Amino acid sequence: MVRVHTIVAVSRAPLALEHMIPMAAQPVKELPEGDEWLYELKLDGYRALLVKNGDDVAIQSRNQKSLTRMYPTVIAAGRRIRAKQAVVDGEIVAIDETGRPSFQALQHRGLHPGHRIVFYAFDVLQLNGRDLTRDSLTKRRAHLAKIIEPGAELRLLQELPGTAADVLQVVQGMGLEGVIAKRRDSLYQPGERSSDWVKLKLERQQEFVVGGYRLGAPNSIDVLLVGYYEGKELRFAAKVRGGLIPHLRRSLLHVLKPLGTSRCPFSNLPDADTSRWGGGVTAEEMGVRGTAKCRVLFWVGLLPLRVRLPCGRIHKKWGE
Repeated sequence: MVRVHTIVAVSRAPLALEHMIPMAAQPVKELPEGDEWLYELKLDGYRALLVKNGDDVAIQSRNQKSLTRMYPTVIAAGRRIRAKQAVVDGEIVAIDETGRPSFQALQHRGLHPGHRIVFYAFDVLQLNGRDLTRDSLTKRRAHLAKIIEPGAELRLLQELPGTAADVLQVVQGMGLEGVIAKRRDSLYQPGERSSDWVKLKLERQQEFVVGGYRLGAPNSIDVLLVGYYEGKELRFAAKVRGGLIPHLRRSLLHVLKPLGTSRCPFSNLPDADTSRWGGGVTAEEMGVRGTAKCRVLFWVGLLPLRVRLPCGRIHKKWGE
């Protein structure tokens, strides 16, 4: 089948930066198969545009907010792009010493000094004053490979080799977040969520211990503090707010309030006057995405309350 791209304008002048909103991928339940697709890792970070004009480098978020001051090491790396002018699409990621991404570490960089902030480049929209958005992805990636000087803070996101099934097996086995599939002949459509790019998110479930909570409105929980056991130690994993609808916030407080204690149960957290610690153990089944070292990255929801389990029975099932 021949795919036809409709192009309204023929000008190759670059778009103004305010119109350069990153192209998005449509979610799918299974990866497309075929030689016309390439596969990339779905990263767990902040989508951003890295913009170079001479010696001036800036970072713009997908919502067109400036991130320039937040990531000085990425800015320094951006100055080494082999072009006078470029707009590079990519993702800011915090990785550990094994290269695994951690959204938790990216959000709380001060608590994770061992993680490195990296900009993974996977597309280029402008190059030396020329608009590349109407070039095919294959051509854009060829340009990108020539201008990215591999380094610690700026890296080229590599294509994943193999069939869709091969790629999925490897990514699942490594416990990574998901896969992006892109048509090799796709044009770049700023601000659009196109079927030329699709994403498959791999979610797993893990039981966690609710060790504490923070109050919000009267008679209501604002945030749950959850963790898992390593041996006999309860390790803090994350704060959970998403999915806590009002009636669940009230019912959880009713369950947890009688279990209060003055001692923090988490071995890796200090006590805090603003939180209440549960002395008993309640098991929740959370939908999470995670990797080996970062435990919990980003909470996507809270499933219904399950059962109460004895202490020590809830251990980390993945990423040992």
